[in-house]
Amino acid sequence: MSRTATIERVTGETAIKVSIDLDGSGQIQVATGIGFFDHMLILLGKHGLFNLTVEAKGDLYVDGHHTVEDTGIVLGQALAKALGDKAGIKRYGTAFVPMDEALAMVSLDISGRPFLVFDAVLPSEQVGQFDSELTEEFLRALSVHAGLTLHVRLLSGKNTHHIIEAIFKALGRALDEATRRDERIQGVMSTKGMI
Repeated sequence: MSRTATIERVTGETAIKVSIDLDGSGQIQVATGIGFFDHMLILLGKHGLFNLTVEAKGDLYVDGHHTVEDTGIVLGQALAKALGDKAGIKRYGTAFVPMDEALAMVSLDISGRPFLVFDAVLPSEQVGQFDSELTEEFLRALSVHAGLTLHVRLLSGKNTHHIIEAIFKALGRALDEATRRDERIQGVMSTKGMI
């Protein structure tokens, strides 16, 4: 069964199209108009071993907020659609990723209960043209629209680029673990019979 999805969303502020293949090999094409954000999405797909295409056009003359948040919304919707009924997936994933002095932990549950805990201080307000505070906005939008309980914790770090990069890599790896199928699982990984 193919675990793929394509979602398009057009508003007065952005036009976003995301395609994802959960059983890919890390083939990525990303264009959002925000270089650092492109880099982070590429890392997310590469470390999640997803095939991922993201095309985003937004009102960058205002700032990057709408583009980043709406990309999180659409990526979350695509992830949820690709997972379907979630039968056979491991559901939980946790990853610790170092990036030089930075060490980030991401732990998640594909629970259908969106919740974000973001415990990270980002020392610089901006990396390139990317506003650092948008890291949390992206993660919140992804969590809500994919139905993830998502915990992000920075264990060490001083360089904002390194910190955000460690978070995105850890997110990719945790998603890879959680979305992976296990033939021992009958139905969904829940005593309720649904997630």
